[in-house]
Amino acid sequence: MPISPNQGSSAGGTAVVITGTNLANASAVRFGANLGTITANTPTQINVTSPAGHGVVGVTVTTPGGTSNPLSYFYLEPPAKFALSPTSGVEAGGNSVTITGSNLNGATSVTFGANAGTITANNSGSIVVTVPAGTGSVPVTVVTPGGSTNGLSYEYVVAPTVATIDPDSGPTAGGTGVTITGTGLTTTSSVTFGGTPASFVVISPTEVSATTPAGAAGAVDVVVTTTGGSATLEDGFTYVAGPGI
Repeated sequence: MPISPNQGSSAGGTAVVITGTNLANASAVRFGANLGTITANTPTQINVTSPAGHGVVGVTVTTPGGTSNPLSYFYLEPPAKFALSPTSGVEAGGNSVTITGSNLNGATSVTFGANAGTITANNSGSIVVTVPAGTGSVPVTVVTPGGSTNGLSYEYVVAPTVATIDPDSGPTAGGTGVTITGTGLTTTSSVTFGGTPASFVVISPTEVSATTPAGAAGAVDVVVTTTGGSATLEDGFTYVAGPGI
């Protein structure tokens, strides 16, 4: 007497099909001590909705002819999320995040708001997923055979822009204090002049203060990188060679 599926959420509500012989006029299908809800019944098949339960239980069918031997049914506990890392990223998506928790194995989907991510690794304690494109702050929902869970959020960060740098020139020895203006600069993680990292301080979402590193004479690109991506001001700063005598 097969049962399909032989597992489902501990909350119950799983549609289960039991096949066999002499199943007509079934009066009860028990999952352990709990009664399932029979939704259809023929001499060779019973459709039943599982009740709530935990662990591994025996499923028995009772008809006017008696009670069957038990079949094993496995209750799956719902997933629980503990942490999400990182908690933010670019609006274009494509970055990888790790969700840690418990009962996460067999995850069928991870959604960021209304959009599904791509699961790349999964075990009972963690899920690695590629983030889809999106905007704003969205809930993260994990669905497994045991149920679903949310409660964590992910922040899509707008891509930065760089409009001006003042002053826009200085000596090749570096050490020039400059103000970079733009948008989306709050999460700035690096500022480079011609590829060389500079020290910096975030003043506001529209302003970053930086000190130029040393560089060769000539114009160089200034690149500001944030959680939302990178913005480049081409030939934004010009290194000026000192006098020679």
